[in-house]
Amino acid sequence: MTTYSGPARLTLVDGTQVSGMASLSTNQRGGIDSWGGTFRPDQTSADLRAAGDGLSLELPYDNIGAVNVTGVRKLLATQILMSLAGSGPAPF
Repeated sequence: MTTYSGPARLTLVDGTQVSGMASLSTNQRGGIDSWGGTFRPDQTSADLRAAGDGLSLELPYDNIGAVNVTGVRKLLATQILMSLAGSGPAPF
């Protein structure tokens, strides 16, 4: 299992970029490799809360991976935590 925890930038379908912190890991189950984790944006918006499929997550050094949002939960009054499922090769 490979992991990454640190700064990231989520790009929404409309091109809006949102900075935040990501915690990601790879999984191997039954010969299938996958990756995913969580993203905590620095700022929230209605567009971000409604985000779904077709997004990209950029890590330092221009490493980019395709992601889908599988869930959003409230952390504090002004913070959310997004669950992500990656598709394709992991960017870390």
